[in-house]
Amino acid sequence: MAIDQDVEELLIMGDSDLIICQAQGEWETRDVKLIPYRQHVEDLIRRFKSVKFRYIPRFRNELADALATLVSMLPYPGNAHIHPLEIQIWERHGYCNMVEAELNVQPWYHDIKRFLKTKEYPNQVSGDQKRTIR
Repeated sequence: MAIDQDVEELLIMGDSDLIICQAQGEWETRDVKLIPYRQHVEDLIRRFKSVKFRYIPRFRNELADALATLVSMLPYPGNAHIHPLEIQIWERHGYCNMVEAELNVQPWYHDIKRFLKTKEYPNQVSGDQKRTIR
């Protein structure tokens, strides 16, 4: 896909230190079944100006795990074009950006505190709610 789109520089990230080091040529590939794959990678590398490999430990690779889970849930028609996914990195978690402050809202324990002070229940409270407040 990268070759078809005339990509010149490629950054390949993976969470297998063994595969990254073998692809970079730092470690020898001894498994007979993997040697043809290693040779194919070498052929592909020659088609780019620059290819870099980066190891990402699995515990720091939550985004890749989430994307892999999502992609495994979707059917992929073989002849369909899939548009690239755009990902934005925010300074805070997504749910923090969606929370809106409610004005003049009492804390969750307000009714309990009021009952302890005045021995009165709020208006329109059912029997179950009274038991919970008590």
